[in-house]
Amino acid sequence: DPDMPFVPSIPEDQFILVEEGDPTVIPCRTSDPNAQVTLINSLDKAVSAFYDSKQGFIGNFPAGSYTCKTMVKGVEFKSDEFLIYILRATSQLPVEIEALKTVYKTGETIVVTCVVFDNEVVNLQWNYPGKVKEKGLIKLDDIKVPSQKLVYTLTIPEASVKDTGDYECTARHATKEVKENKKVVITVHDKGFIHLEPQFSPLEAVNLHEVKNFVVDVQ
Repeated sequence: DPDMPFVPSIPEDQFILVEEGDPTVIPCRTSDPNAQVTLINSLDKAVSAFYDSKQGFIGNFPAGSYTCKTMVKGVEFKSDEFLIYILRATSQLPVEIEALKTVYKTGETIVVTCVVFDNEVVNLQWNYPGKVKEKGLIKLDDIKVPSQKLVYTLTIPEASVKDTGDYECTARHATKEVKENKKVVITVHDKGFIHLEPQFSPLEAVNLHEVKNFVVDVQ
């Protein structure tokens, strides 16, 4: 079609997510298989890459915006703009789980954090005693500096004894068959208590006029 040399693209095709180091396709396809097409970056400079009229430009491209252009009977046509986003992903999936504390009493707020390092393409699921009732609130913080990490925070307000149990996060790589899970055990007591640990025996002997210390650790 001389009036529309580039096949119209759908919005989903214009946002291209690529894992770091992987090749990708910029899908500016032409209605004329013999058309001479040039790839232009955001600085309006030509980018060298292999072109297939049925797919588009194929190669490893830096993040940024790209446009294709071609000439038809002396008239220049430009394709839609394509935006490439580079996502950090490693073959390993380092995960850590952290709990502010592991013993709570009724009415307190349980907070458990699961951190995924060096990966942006991750699916994460929580398993915990109150999941069936959807009791937990989940927040995600995507931290880029000084290094990439995804911080998932699970908060259980107004904890009860029924919230005692295993708190587990399972991270799955979105594109690779890699998964990692971590677990912490949380205990919720009906009320607070004191734990005493005496550092002396039930029976102690002392010499006349001797001063002796009796030490008790209180938690």
